[in-house]
Amino acid sequence: MNARDLVTAVPVCHVIKGETVTGSDLEYGPSHARIATPPLDLNALVWPRQEPGPAFDVPVAEIMDVLVETGCWLTKDPHGLVAEALEFSVRTSPLPRSLLERSYTNLGRLFNRRSMEFQIREELGGMDVLDDWREIHDAPSGRQHRIRAFPPRLIHIVAGNAPGVSAQSVIRGALTKGVHLLKIPSNDLFTATAVLRALAAVAPGHPVTRSFSAAYWRGGDERVEGMLFRPQFFDKLVAWGGESALRSAKQYIGPGFELVAFDPKTSISLIGREAFASDEILAKVADRAATDVTLMNQQACASSRFQFVEGSTEQVDRYCALLCSRLGIERQNASARGNPVPSELRDEIDGLRGMEPYYQVWGGYEGEGIVIRSEEPVDFHPDGRIVNVIPVASLESAVCHANVATQTVGVYPPERKAKLRNALAAMGVQRVVALGAAGGVETGLPHDGFFPLQRFVRWVNDEG
Repeated sequence: MNARDLVTAVPVCHVIKGETVTGSDLEYGPSHARIATPPLDLNALVWPRQEPGPAFDVPVAEIMDVLVETGCWLTKDPHGLVAEALEFSVRTSPLPRSLLERSYTNLGRLFNRRSMEFQIREELGGMDVLDDWREIHDAPSGRQHRIRAFPPRLIHIVAGNAPGVSAQSVIRGALTKGVHLLKIPSNDLFTATAVLRALAAVAPGHPVTRSFSAAYWRGGDERVEGMLFRPQFFDKLVAWGGESALRSAKQYIGPGFELVAFDPKTSISLIGREAFASDEILAKVADRAATDVTLMNQQACASSRFQFVEGSTEQVDRYCALLCSRLGIERQNASARGNPVPSELRDEIDGLRGMEPYYQVWGGYEGEGIVIRSEEPVDFHPDGRIVNVIPVASLESAVCHANVATQTVGVYPPERKAKLRNALAAMGVQRVVALGAAGGVETGLPHDGFFPLQRFVRWVNDEG
C-alpha cells in the first residue's frame, strides 16, 4: 500500500427537500482524489405529479424576501457553512484558493432584489404571470384569454466552472416556483449544497426550501438517469456542460421531457487598429484583453481564446508581448497563476515554437499564461490561460471566424460594436460587449440566445 491509497475521501453531503443528508456509503474518483457521498434514494429525489409543488402558490414577492435573507446569511456565514465549503473545494476544485475565496465571498451578492425584479420584468413581463393568470384582451379573434407561467419540474445538470452558476440556478429555480433537482458537478461539489443549507437555515420548512434537492451521482450513470430523466417526474432537463455531457443527456429527451441546453461555448475578441494610437492606449487594451482571457482562469464560456487584431505583424507582436505580461496579474475573477499546461497542449505549442516567423510564442508552461501569434487560428482548443492572436486587415474580415458556438465577442474600441453586431449575430454570436467586460454578465438579459426564466416555466393557456 502506498501513500496515495491512504488518502481520506472528501465527504460530500446531499440536501434533500431542505434536509441535509450525510454519509460515506458511496465513493468516487481515483485513489488520490476520492470523494464519499450518502447513498442515493431515488424516490426521495422526485416530487409526485399528483400533488402541487410546495411553492406553486407562494407569492413570488415572498420568495424574493427569503432569497434576499439567504444572500445576507451567506455573506455573514454564521454557522461556518460557506467556510467549510471553501475548504473542501480547495481540496477538490481545479481553481486555486485565491479565486475560490473571492468567488465564495461574492455568493451572497447574487441574491439581490433589484436583480431578481429585473430578471422577472425583462424575461417574463412582470410578476403577475408567475402568481396568477394574466388576462389577454387584444387577441385578433376578439376573445379574452388568460396565460400563466406555470411552475416547472426541473432537473439541473449544473456547470462547475464557477461557483456562481449553482447559486444562480437556485435563484432562477426559486423565482419560477417549481421543484428542482440539482445534480452536483464533479468540479464544484460544495456550492449548491452550501446555498441550499443556507436557505434551510433562513427558512426551515418553508415551501421554497422544500422545493430543492441537490445530490451527486456520476454523470451518465444509466441506473440513476434512466430512472430520473422521465416525464412522469420532471418537465425539463436544464443542462450545462461539455459536448459529451449534452450528448448523454439528449438520449432521454422525448415527448413531455424537454431539453434546455446551455451549450458549450467559446469566446473571442476583436481589436481595432485604434489600439495602436499610443503606447498608453495599447497597454490599457492589453490589460482589458487579459481580463477577458483569464476570466475564471479561462474556465468560463465568456473567456476569450482567440483574438483578432487589426495591424501589421510587427504591431501585433508588440501587443502580444504586452498581453502576455498581463496574463499573470491577480484579478477579481482570476488568479495570478493557473495550473501547468497539460502535456498534450505543451507538445502542440512546442511544435509551433520552431516555425517562426509564421508563429511566435510568448510565455511558459507553469500556468502564468501563453500567447500564440499565428496567421490563421490554431487547430487546437486554447485552454488554461492560453490565447491565440491573429493579425487581420479589418475586423469585418474577422467576423467569418465566429460561429454558432461563439458566445461572447469583446470589441475595442466599443464604438465599433454597432457596425459589427449584425454580422456577428448572423454568424451565430449571442453576446457582444466592450473589450474587458466579458465577465460582467447581466442576469435578466438573454443567456446563450434565450431567456432562461422564459424557458424554465411551462406556459399554459386558458382560452376564450
